[in-house]
Amino acid sequence: MTDRICVGAIAGSFGVRGEVRLKSFCADPQAIGDYAPLYSEDGAQKYDVTLTRVIKNGFAARLSGVTSKEQADDLKGTQLFADRDQLPVLPDDEYYHSDLIGLEVLDTGGTSLGVVRAVHNHGATDLLEIHGPGLSATVLLPFTSAAVPTVDTGAGRIIADPPEGLFPDSGDDA
Repeated sequence: MTDRICVGAIAGSFGVRGEVRLKSFCADPQAIGDYAPLYSEDGAQKYDVTLTRVIKNGFAARLSGVTSKEQADDLKGTQLFADRDQLPVLPDDEYYHSDLIGLEVLDTGGTSLGVVRAVHNHGATDLLEIHGPGLSATVLLPFTSAAVPTVDTGAGRIIADPPEGLFPDSGDDA
């Protein structure tokens, strides 16, 4: 588990006075302002955040130390991270994406299917991107209780019961 969690990203400048377009990855999008200070991925930059207004696909926001359009433009694409202890404690069946990345995925028989490389959400449900032995490409496993009955972050593993045909046959035909 990491000490910081990605909670948003800067999509560019907003206006000419140093405001930024801020995308929130929080379940309650406006809560991103409550988790400040926010940090760049490497931790080198620290920002206090003030949301100024709701805009299409996010917020206009002021970041401490950013006073010009040029400075705001330079931050485009910067991911923003909050200290884990600033974030709410999640219920037992919910996880921060960063806690799932890197976990080993085993099938219900204990055979390794691979490792979680990323977590995606395209609207319907989260998908775990898994890369592993014998896979020519990554596999997207639905992150549902049926396909992923057990997540054990302490042990660093996920037990999966993937839909038939999602992973190549392991050669154990009966």
